[in-house]
Amino acid sequence: MGRRQRGELTPLAERVKLVELIREAHHSGARLDKACEVASVSKRTYRRWYSAGKVQADRRATAVRPEPANKLTKHERQQVLDVCNESRFASLPPSQIVPTLLDEGVYIASESTYYRVLKANEQVNHRGRSRHITARSKPEAYQAKGPNEIWSWDITYCASVIKGQFYYLYMFEDIYSRKIVGYEVHERECGELAAQLMQRNMLREQCFNQPLVLHSDNGAPMKCLTIKAKLEELGVTASLSRPSVSNDNPYSESLFRTLKYRPQWPSKGFNSLTETREWVDDFITWYNDEHKHSKLNFVSPGKRHAMQDKDILSNRKIVLEAAQERNPMRWPNGIRNCEPIGAVMLNPDSVPDEETEKAA
Repeated sequence: MGRRQRGELTPLAERVKLVELIREAHHSGARLDKACEVASVSKRTYRRWYSAGKVQADRRATAVRPEPANKLTKHERQQVLDVCNESRFASLPPSQIVPTLLDEGVYIASESTYYRVLKANEQVNHRGRSRHITARSKPEAYQAKGPNEIWSWDITYCASVIKGQFYYLYMFEDIYSRKIVGYEVHERECGELAAQLMQRNMLREQCFNQPLVLHSDNGAPMKCLTIKAKLEELGVTASLSRPSVSNDNPYSESLFRTLKYRPQWPSKGFNSLTETREWVDDFITWYNDEHKHSKLNFVSPGKRHAMQDKDILSNRKIVLEAAQERNPMRWPNGIRNCEPIGAVMLNPDSVPDEETEKAA
């Protein structure tokens, strides 16, 4: 008879049979521990099974266990379900829902509790159209300690309803705040259009006459003489990915991933250039002002760019501390991290260990 797995219940009839065999062997002269070993039962288990002259049934199945003092009430569990099923949160994971509610002064439960309640109600499904994130290799390193120090840009295709026809979205992102600082949609890829947009971005952000790094991949518009001449004229340092390594431009790639996996993304294509521009306008407004970015401790890029993240996270901390005071037993590990994100590295894997320690 094989040894049972830890925690597995042994039926009473099987216990009785094993105890009879062990007692019979023991009365015939065998040592008790050896008899138990042959029956794949420890001597301690045998003594627990056989006491007061009879075989005891397993009481674990009928044991009354007190509920944890910090367990959610039925009303609170229903609150979690109701919030997750609201139309505005239907395509968002708990990691986006909880910070949004905190900014509204509402706290119901932690993200892990949300997942646990959703799983118990068979509602744990992948929300949105995103896929698994792949690892990214990095080229030369730069560090951004504030807005408008390092930008990343790229061009992506927006398919039209006509097969083979595309609209081209030019997008510039500040890697410190993740804010989209400039964008345009055109019917062609062109370095001249990108150079003009870059100049308008700097004018809008008022970041002339200060160090700025512009990172991109090795696409043709990024390497053309027009964009190179414009960057030299503006005093901008150009940073390029390694040839044939698309993941060397992770910030722009990540942004385009968010763009194209929005639930509202027209998977069948855009009807016109005007429709494409209107859709992108709505996306930019959502992304910069409403989206709680996971890499910014769930603060919107626009607030981070305006250096307001410290105040927002401080207010969240007050809400969490009040919730902790109301029910301390639910916070054995303390409240969540409410510290603003510090400096941001572009391609940190290429920084030597000694330089990384100094930067930290």
